[in-house]
Amino acid sequence: MMKIMVETSARHVHVTQETLETLFGKGAELTKKKDLSQPGQFASFEKVTVVGPKGELVCSILGPVRPENQVEVSLSEARKLGIAAPVKESGDVKGTPGCKLIGPAGETEIAYGVIAAQRHIHLDPKTAEEFGLKDKQIVSVATGKDGRKLVFGDVVVRVSTKYAPAMHIDTDEANAACGPVEGDIIV
Repeated sequence: MMKIMVETSARHVHVTQETLETLFGKGAELTKKKDLSQPGQFASFEKVTVVGPKGELVCSILGPVRPENQVEVSLSEARKLGIAAPVKESGDVKGTPGCKLIGPAGETEIAYGVIAAQRHIHLDPKTAEEFGLKDKQIVSVATGKDGRKLVFGDVVVRVSTKYAPAMHIDTDEANAACGPVEGDIIV
């Protein structure tokens, strides 16, 4: 079996530099709180309020800034917001619903960018080759604790020299499996 670390990716926001400055003021920069498992990625101290037709949520901003805005929530959180967030790969935001973002210095309406991220595995090319997996391949992962074991299907493999091996699931998925920390990849 191919073992993979499974991490819970809680709700978060990615912003452009322009959006960051709208929300936090001209010249604003993200302040690193802690590094994440993926090289160069970090949780920042900055938070925003995400507003939908039915509710709002406070979300951390992950850095560094990106070329497009993106709000990643679980499907339960999307329902709370009143937004029909589609399940899509991170970064694939075209044609998705938008929302309002509120920061301490301003607010903005983003026309698109709200998604429930498709469960996925990050792999560097060497590990992908060792596992016999290819970029965009769909696999399943068996995980969970006694009494809550389950198999996650439709897991997309993402391969890049910028990645470190880890599977990401959202909070709904992690709760269903009692917060898995490891899984077995099934091809």
